[in-house]
Amino acid sequence: MKKQIENRADISFLVNQFYAKIRADKEIGFYFNTMIQDWDMHLEKLTDFWETNLFAVRKYKGNPHAVHNEVDAHFDGKITANEFGIWLNHWAQTLDEHFEGENVETLKRRARKMSTFLYVSMFEHRKKESEV
Repeated sequence: MKKQIENRADISFLVNQFYAKIRADKEIGFYFNTMIQDWDMHLEKLTDFWETNLFAVRKYKGNPHAVHNEVDAHFDGKITANEFGIWLNHWAQTLDEHFEGENVETLKRRARKMSTFLYVSMFEHRKKESEV
């Protein structure tokens, strides 16, 4: 029987397992490994993000849209829906490998929503930049 996601320690474990896969991924790992200088700090920030997202605690401070637009600009607008799909697949696989329950489905749903919003934001940002 797998564990329920119940607290920050569970979120931290999830984030660390997930990003180990992302960093090793041959198709998308380089985006992360190029841009992230301090992995410990990044993993802590993402733990804050998902803890805030799932448990409604106020820990995360940041602007994911601005950060992802900046990353996309760094890579000359080459990030596509394919990269987001790979990211989502790793997220779902990591959740399913280690956890079960309602919070697993909630995190999958929220990641799908978030990835859609981030991709649309990047697309709109590219369009604005090309009009300047």
